[in-house]
Amino acid sequence: MTTTLNRPAASSPAPMKPALTFRQRLNVLDMKASPYLYIAPFFVLFALVGLFPLGYTFFVSLFDWHLLKGQGDFVGLRNFQEVLQDRFFWNSLFNTLSIFLLSTIPQLIVATAIAALLDQNLRARTFWRMSILLPYIVTPVAVALIFANLFGEQYGLINNILESFGIDRILWTNETLPSHIAIATMVNWRWTGYNALILLAAMQSVPRDIYESAAIDGAGTFRRFFSITLPSIRPTMIFVVITATIGGLQIFTEPRLFDPRTSGGTAAQFQTTVLYLWEMAFDRSNFGKAATIAWLLFLIIVLFGLVNYLISQRIATTGEGRAPGRGAGRRRRKRSTAPAVVLPAAGPQPPAPGSAEPAATPAGTTPRSTR
Repeated sequence: MTTTLNRPAASSPAPMKPALTFRQRLNVLDMKASPYLYIAPFFVLFALVGLFPLGYTFFVSLFDWHLLKGQGDFVGLRNFQEVLQDRFFWNSLFNTLSIFLLSTIPQLIVATAIAALLDQNLRARTFWRMSILLPYIVTPVAVALIFANLFGEQYGLINNILESFGIDRILWTNETLPSHIAIATMVNWRWTGYNALILLAAMQSVPRDIYESAAIDGAGTFRRFFSITLPSIRPTMIFVVITATIGGLQIFTEPRLFDPRTSGGTAAQFQTTVLYLWEMAFDRSNFGKAATIAWLLFLIIVLFGLVNYLISQRIATTGEGRAPGRGAGRRRRKRSTAPAVVLPAAGPQPPAPGSAEPAATPAGTTPRSTR
């Protein structure tokens, strides 16, 4: 018996793609390179005004650099060691954190409340929204002059009011806590309206149908605010917290103008870290240690930024994609173990063993099922 094998047909060559024209190649290159060219100016400017000064500051911190004499001997990390052992640096860091807490927390609370009020149906809403931004556009020098008269120890308005009620004067510029409260008040007065407008823009983007549905269901004003408004503006709130943290740790203008005769008070009771950096650079002419303080402050800001990022991520994922807890599992198991109700099927059923055969069902009728 002879078996004939059929040879496979020769595979035809793949069709060659037509060569792209110059215009087509140009379009492909445009699609691939245009996004990078569009974002390139930001990275170029960031490298010039951000990365280069940061790297050069670290380079200066490694030398004994004088303001007038210039670059001196290479000292390595000795400047970092001396600054970390300097009690005035830790005092400035304490003052910075104290003023930051006294200004940022009340500022965000009041800004959120103002934004919630401006989000209501008020008369002359544009006027009120413009008026809360006026403190932000006032120059810091004018703000310092106003609050210097308010918190003056001899002839200040606040001390005069306290004396009229028989209360002793407060040494606003010579004591630690009163000076921190005064400077924090200056910061709050200037930046609260700015943050309120940012939060107001976020609140206006919340759909009004949600509020109407909640009101129909019986939710009050505070319940709608805490259950709808705050969760809806969470990304904007995180942005405001991070920017307020960065600005609060870099505070310089308000403590510098609060008492222009000194760099942070007679005993450095309100000298912030940036003010201490300025004193080290221009009063003591030590650019090496000033650059070291700048780098340490940069690391502290990065640390606070990471903490804010982790907290914001934790807040953003709360209630979203969370694995069910033990209670939910127990409830599921209880529901799954509930006895199922089996209804008898329509039509005659076979008799059980040992039982009498049921009577025949009349034609055209169905047996009644018992429940």
